[in-house]
Amino acid sequence: MASYYGKKLVINLFGESHGPAVGITMDGLPTGFEIDEVELRNFMDRRASGNSDLTTQRKEADLPEFISGIFQGKTCGTPLTILIRNGDAKSEDYGELHDVPRPGHADYTNHIRLSGDEDYRSGGHSSARLTAALTAGGGIAKQMLEDWGITVDAKLIEVDGNSENFDEIIAAAKEEGDSVGGIIECTIKGVPAGFGDPIFDGIENRFSQMIFAIPAVKGIEFGDGFQLARMKGSESNDAFDFDEEGKVITLTNHQGGILGGIANGMDIVFRVAFKPTPSISKTQQSISYSKGEVVELQVKGRHDPCVALRGVPVVEAAAAITMLDFLL
Repeated sequence: MASYYGKKLVINLFGESHGPAVGITMDGLPTGFEIDEVELRNFMDRRASGNSDLTTQRKEADLPEFISGIFQGKTCGTPLTILIRNGDAKSEDYGELHDVPRPGHADYTNHIRLSGDEDYRSGGHSSARLTAALTAGGGIAKQMLEDWGITVDAKLIEVDGNSENFDEIIAAAKEEGDSVGGIIECTIKGVPAGFGDPIFDGIENRFSQMIFAIPAVKGIEFGDGFQLARMKGSESNDAFDFDEEGKVITLTNHQGGILGGIANGMDIVFRVAFKPTPSISKTQQSISYSKGEVVELQVKGRHDPCVALRGVPVVEAAAAITMLDFLL
């Protein structure tokens, strides 16, 4: 399966939502780097479930176990592998899904692609549970980038089409047995001009490939994105100037810090659209493989009414891994 990403820094995500564990292997990390495990845990806790009434109540410790790649507290040049054990899975909630796929999920497409041999429990390898491993790897990448003066920060800017009152909107959707989507904005500061490549290996290309590995992501835009199509060239072009130290800057940043797939030295800015969580408690129409007929499905289990809420550190993690790969 295509669970690998990267050129100089190659990562591999493995595991299933209700299997023994999920994890990540990172091959190509710089040697001699001392990982701050407290900082890493704090970062991972931002993604962790069960800490709010507005997230799934599946409670996982998400303790990163370093299996390889660390010696005497520092990266040692071999592939770094992190294991995160699963502990609060309730597989009995998903038995029906072997025959009846959830609308909006990868249940049906995985069933077809894998000829019925897929792990259907909560999405298996396609589950958002794997973002715990992605966040662990991204937390390490963030620490390395910060040593080079590069920061990656994201924030939730929209929920269900609204720019405020997020908690109330999500709570209302949960009460109705429904879900809502959201938009996350990510800003990367400190990237020197010149990083990136034209055509297929441009910054937008590589970031998009990584970001779309996050379950529920359905859109990405850089700078002013689709709004640029509604502007004139005289409005969208970012005029060049010099700052007080003689460094080339632009007076605006409509392009999101990227020109021709290459960083121009300004902040790299992109936004990510998350769809509403497909698993909702409202009754939905589906099909039965065995019966060959239309049936009704009421999804069981514990699910986020808005996956974008916990998606903020995941976007940061994905962006950090991609940026570190560029720098290497």
